[in-house]
Amino acid sequence: MAACRACGRALTGDEIGMTKKMINRGAREFFCMDCLAAYHRVPVEALYKKLKEFRAMGCTLFAPLPERDDR
Repeated sequence: MAACRACGRALTGDEIGMTKKMINRGAREFFCMDCLAAYHRVPVEALYKKLKEFRAMGCTLFAPLPERDDR
């Protein structure tokens, strides 16, 4: 399992995808959302908003959210 380059916390797939999207698609070291936000000097909420936008655009770095079955 991958760990954050800065703090050592275990990472999610979304955090790995955001590091690749925001820093370098070929990255081999990754940041958690808190450390990535600090790196870019933006609020963590801004990264989650961008993540939602990237996912909606169909970016292949992020797994699509499962479709809801509202029957």
